[in-house]
Amino acid sequence: MTSVKKTQHIFLCASCGHESRKWLGRCPQCGEWDSLNEQQPKPRLFRAAEVFSLNGEGDEETARLVTGISELDRTLGGGIVPGSMVLLGGDPGIGKSTLILQILAALAQQQHKLLYVSGEESVQQIRMRAERLGVQSEHIFLAAENSVQSIIGLVEEVRPAFLAVDSIQTMNSETVSSAPGSVSQVRESASLLLNLAKRSGLPIILIGHVTKDGSIAGPRVLEHMVDTVLYFEGDSSQVFRLLRTVKNRFGSTNEIGVFEMKESGLAEVTNPSALFLAERPVNVPGSVVMPSVEGTRPILVEVQALVSPSSLSMARRTAIGADPQRLALLTAVLEKKIGVTLFDHDIFLNIAGGIRIDEPALDLAVIVALLSSLHEKVVDPATAVCGEVGLAGEIRAVSQIEMRLREARRLGFKTILMPESSRRQLESNATEGILVHSVRSVHEAVERLFS
Repeated sequence: MTSVKKTQHIFLCASCGHESRKWLGRCPQCGEWDSLNEQQPKPRLFRAAEVFSLNGEGDEETARLVTGISELDRTLGGGIVPGSMVLLGGDPGIGKSTLILQILAALAQQQHKLLYVSGEESVQQIRMRAERLGVQSEHIFLAAENSVQSIIGLVEEVRPAFLAVDSIQTMNSETVSSAPGSVSQVRESASLLLNLAKRSGLPIILIGHVTKDGSIAGPRVLEHMVDTVLYFEGDSSQVFRLLRTVKNRFGSTNEIGVFEMKESGLAEVTNPSALFLAERPVNVPGSVVMPSVEGTRPILVEVQALVSPSSLSMARRTAIGADPQRLALLTAVLEKKIGVTLFDHDIFLNIAGGIRIDEPALDLAVIVALLSSLHEKVVDPATAVCGEVGLAGEIRAVSQIEMRLREARRLGFKTILMPESSRRQLESNATEGILVHSVRSVHEAVERLFS
């Protein structure tokens, strides 16, 4: 009597991709509950690796592939690196596929052969969208395909200089039996495409779906595998879009690109400061301008605050475009150090224009906006404010103060309120054309603006 060998199975975590030989209620790596799914293991293949010298000569060209879309090239660190894999995520309808087509159109003008593979749309549907955007080129090749092995075969046949895949969640590998979009399929498909990129030097961009909480769908290991992760942010009901870098092995992770959605596609916004301040109300309490720095770009943003008496037992604290926990901290500083009463007031904070500011230089502008709204006192429209606020009420230095000052002066601001420690870092000629008020504490800043 012959015995039948039992097929071994493994369990993969849907959140982080952790492997386990048995089912567990909680993933030991990421801590998620009920996230381990049964999968059939794939056979492991081994091959000898090639070794290269660090100072070797005659290697492949490593110059970046510049798209000509300056907002995109800035977020990528100057262009697309050969052999890199970029993951682009964003909400449905935000414009990811539109951006991909415009990237292909820009590269096609440089006589590059390009391949666009879609697992969600037919070739005719892609052509209809390209016609609407005015994208026409004999250098762009289209394919509707879900199999990663077939895509690799297309690459070997077409020999493109750039590959776009829409989307990674619709791809599947013939070596994995699970359905497209599962943890094992997404990981295996991304692994095969990554191996293709590193082996051939072909730059690849993947479109990724996002979950309800805004993170890219699939295992967390997907973001670790790729070289760059970009998020396309914005409200689909508004025209402005932000391209934000959250991971970049070849550049800064603080850069953003600003676009405006039009009927003809995405248009670059070369002067976002003027855009965000275009509809700023004049002589209205609760409004103040803050010079922010995103990567290498200074941006002036409007900080709006509304403080009103609350009829609820617990007053509301709402922040849009800023950290709600930071708002609660600054509210406590105001109550303790300035003596204002805010526990019975609703507080609403908004960064106008849909942009999100995470740097601590926003603190002083938030405090000024809150006091302006509370006391119904208008801040001079020609005054900009920036500075970090500590728990003791001190005003701490901010980085790149000269860049902030130049941007404020360029847009016509006459006065800037900044930390005293940042003022000492300025060159003697840096303050020409603008009046600088330096403060060391929140109490001093309040006296300077409202007394």
